[in-house]
Amino acid sequence: MNELFVNFVKFKNVSEMDLQVVKIDVLQKIMNVSKISLLDKINDILDKEMIVGYTTDGEPLTKEAYNARLLLAEKQIASGNYISQEDLEKEVENW
Repeated sequence: MNELFVNFVKFKNVSEMDLQVVKIDVLQKIMNVSKISLLDKINDILDKEMIVGYTTDGEPLTKEAYNARLLLAEKQIASGNYISQEDLEKEVENW
């Protein structure tokens, strides 16, 4: 099994203080990597797992989930499935 993955699993449940130690440990290991293919894999993992935003309900969104929501919204707009600002303001008046 990949050493980086094993270390990630080992450190999965750590306190906030320990988190900083883990970050330094991971950074030191990354700085010693000499294979671009491994750095690409690490970068891919980070791209998939990093939180880039939150839903209106406070749920975290990864870049992949965020982009999927954008595509869905674009499709809804293209199909006319949206409400204009003006119509929304009229609707709010009736609340």
